[in-house]
Amino acid sequence: MTDALGALVALSGLVRTVLLAGGIVVAAIATADWAARTRRISPFGGLSRFMRVQVDPRLAGVERQVVRAGGHPSATPWWGLVVYVVVAGLVIAGVDALAGLVREVTLFSTAGVVGILALLVHWVFRFLALALLVRVLSSWFPRLAYSVWTRWSFRATEWMLAPLRRVLPTFGMIDLSPLVAWFALQPVEWLVMHLFFPGF
Repeated sequence: MTDALGALVALSGLVRTVLLAGGIVVAAIATADWAARTRRISPFGGLSRFMRVQVDPRLAGVERQVVRAGGHPSATPWWGLVVYVVVAGLVIAGVDALAGLVREVTLFSTAGVVGILALLVHWVFRFLALALLVRVLSSWFPRLAYSVWTRWSFRATEWMLAPLRRVLPTFGMIDLSPLVAWFALQPVEWLVMHLFFPGF
């Protein structure tokens, strides 16, 4: 298990380096494409032709979303860069989460059955925190809120948000219950772990 953890830490460093280098390249391409689209460089030059032939077709999907949202097509390269940064962040978070899981399994499993039970309780609280985060982020995008990909987060958290909603004051359209639940999870987890698994 220790070897797996070491390999994941090394992989995390490699992934960060590769994605950072990729980000620099994507930023340079986005700058050149934006300059070509806004005619800050000659539209008849070799660089502009390269952008039209090689880069713009690959950004067609992003451009459709930008135009559909009311944006100008010349902003497409920057939105492409934003998409890259978000995907890169998710990949890094995924590798780090996997390394964290291996580290936790290594740590908790040394205590036998009690350690495994403590780990399962810990993971339940982590899952609830993730579900709250997904629920809040998806609520900012109405289409996502009703998506199959995010519906699970509503089912996983409604049992704790409904009672909070009844006692918390309302501020127009703002629902404070996810925020309160998010901040309450950590002390509740500490209390549960302290009472039932004092060694952890």
